[in-house]
This record gives sequence, structure tokens and C-alpha cells, in this order.
Amino acid sequence: MKINSNFDNLVPNYLFAEIAKRVSDYQKNNPEKDIIRLGIGDVTLPLAPVVVEALKKGSEELGVKETFKGYPDYEGYEFVRQAIADYYGSFGVKVSADEILISDGAKSDCGNICDIFSKDNIVLVTDPVYPVYVDSNIMSGRKIIYADCNKDNNFTAMPDDSVHADIIYLCSPNNPTGAAYTLEQLKIWVNYALKNDAVILYDSAYEAFISDDLPRSIFAVEGARKCAIEFCSLSKTAGFTGTRCGYTVIPKELERDGHNIYKLWYRRQATKFNGVSWPVQCAAAAVFSDEGQKQIKENLSYYKENAKIIAEALDDAGIYYTGGKNSPYIWLECPNGMGSWEFFDLLLEKANVVGTPGAGFGKNGEGFFRLTSFGDREKTIEAVKRLKNLLNNI
Repeated sequence: MKINSNFDNLVPNYLFAEIAKRVSDYQKNNPEKDIIRLGIGDVTLPLAPVVVEALKKGSEELGVKETFKGYPDYEGYEFVRQAIADYYGSFGVKVSADEILISDGAKSDCGNICDIFSKDNIVLVTDPVYPVYVDSNIMSGRKIIYADCNKDNNFTAMPDDSVHADIIYLCSPNNPTGAAYTLEQLKIWVNYALKNDAVILYDSAYEAFISDDLPRSIFAVEGARKCAIEFCSLSKTAGFTGTRCGYTVIPKELERDGHNIYKLWYRRQATKFNGVSWPVQCAAAAVFSDEGQKQIKENLSYYKENAKIIAEALDDAGIYYTGGKNSPYIWLECPNGMGSWEFFDLLLEKANVVGTPGAGFGKNGEGFFRLTSFGDREKTIEAVKRLKNLLNNI
């Protein structure tokens, strides 16, 4: 037998392993130091009370014969899908419940969607990039090309009409850069996709952090229903990183190569996925209730305030950054021309603060650094104080 040799082409997942090693070594040699972590991409606030109650109720129903549930519908229960469709309507985007498929998260779907596309397709991703977009397609043996995000374009790359792509990954607001596309910019991407008969795979996992007049869905753009699939997650929106629930939206009219994309994805899910559990889908529906929206917005406001605190410190120091307003991520330029890992070591050793070196997200991440707003408020304030002192003394 033989192993899929495409796995040999993967870059070792050294970034977070290397971060953990450096932090561990430093802590071992300096056990008295209080290290604050602002590199974590995981939420820290608990689930909203209304979500917890829905989880409890759903679990209890599984213990009663009359309300017991077995295998769920492959696309998810209708009441959850309708709640999500109504949520889209709340910000002016029309999506029907029968175009939504419930899953265990956007990360899974962003990688698994590759199953329905030929390995001969050319994939376009922006750089810096969320690794799953690249690694999933390397595993499948596809050719990958890159659109450069950098300081010149404020980390919002635009398409090059001289370059052809079949599959396009976009994430807005972006991980890791926090940059978000305007409606006009997304329209250019949609036009490019239509021209190339391509499909945009749009990751909107951070749409709930948008406060400016920016699109919260690719389907806010005219023509997107003919060329886009949207993935979203409750991980960062409602703290479901450990609970696991997301959804994918595929317009029923989206077709390529004589095939209906929704039907292909449904067929794939019916074969390889048995759906999300009843208690978790009950909890997901609670997120989109009036009380659920009220409660999760309190958590989102907490993270947004953390981001504001970090961003204001960078403003005071005159440091260039993106994100921090419509995103939980702050993507800053390392001071004095430092490299990403050089600044990581300096920040750890002189300020006892941990972030994420941008070099780990692609070649255009070198010289940049990611901080997140998902930490504790008091620790975030203390970390910012240390950061400001460091920046004032280098």
C-alpha cells in the first residue's frame, strides 16, 4: 500500500509548537515571571446563559423516550436553519433555510469542501493566510497561487485579471490580519470569479465583530449567488470553540461543470458526516433568539473593548496595524524593522507577553505580529502597559 504523497509537501506545523517551546523554556528559566498570552485565538468567556439552558434542555430530552433524537438530518434541523436565515435577514441579506447546512465548524467545511472539486483546479489564496486553506489543497494535490496582502494594499489583496483561478479563498474580517473588505472590493472579487467561472469560498467566521458599514456576508454583493459559497462558525461569535457548530450557505442556483453545487455538497455530507447533535443544535438556535443575540453581544463587546485597548496603545506609539476594530485580531508591524521571531523573543523576555509571529502565516507575514483580544480584561490592560513600556524603550 502507499500513503498519499501530497502530505510530504506540507510544511511542518511548527508555528505554535515553536511558540510553546520558547515560552516553556523561558518560564522554566524564569519561574517567577508572570507571562500574559495575547496570541491565543480561542475565546475565554463562558457560553451565554441562554445557550447553556438550551444545551441542558436538549440533553435532558435525550433521556426521555418521547423526546429522544437519533441521527439528525444531514443538513441540520429546519428550526436551526430558519433561525440562521432570519439572522441573515436582520442585516439585509436574503438566504433561505434550504440553502443552509449545519456542520461542526467552518474549519471543517473549508477543508472538506475540496472533496467536491477536481484536483486539477487552480486555487487562489491571499497571503498571509489561515493555514487550513493551503494545507487542505496541498493534501489534495492542487496547484496553489497567491495574492499578496501587504502594507501597500492595507492587507486587502485584489485580483489580478491576468491570472486565472478556479477556486478562491477569501476571509473577511481576516485571520490573521484583521483587515476587512468593503462592498466595492468584494464586488471586484465577485466579478473576477464570474469572469473565470470560479467559485469563491468565503469564510465569514468573524462577521459578528463588524461594526463599520462593511458587508457581513459575500451574498450582500450582487452576483455572488452565482459564484460563492459561504462558511460561518459560532466559535468566535458565541464561544462555541469547544461546543462545535457552524454552517455553510450554498445558493441553490450555484452550478459548475453541469453539476449543482448544493446537491454535490449534500451528497458528500450524507456519505462522510452524520450531523451535529441535538443538544448542540438546540444551543445554536438559542444563539439566534432575541435573548441569545443580546447575551452574546455582551461577550462580543468585551472582546471588542479589549481590541480597542490594544489598538489605542499602538496608535499612541505610532505603530502601523490593521484590525482591532472590526476584528478580534490586531496585526501590527514589528518596530524598528524587526523580524517576527525577533520581536516575539523581545516581547517575551522584556515584557513577558506572548503573541504570534506573522511569519507563521506566510511570506508576507514576515515583519508583522498578531495579537488577539480574546484574553481577560485585566490581563489585557496589564499586557498593553508592558507593551507600551517596551515600545518606549527600544
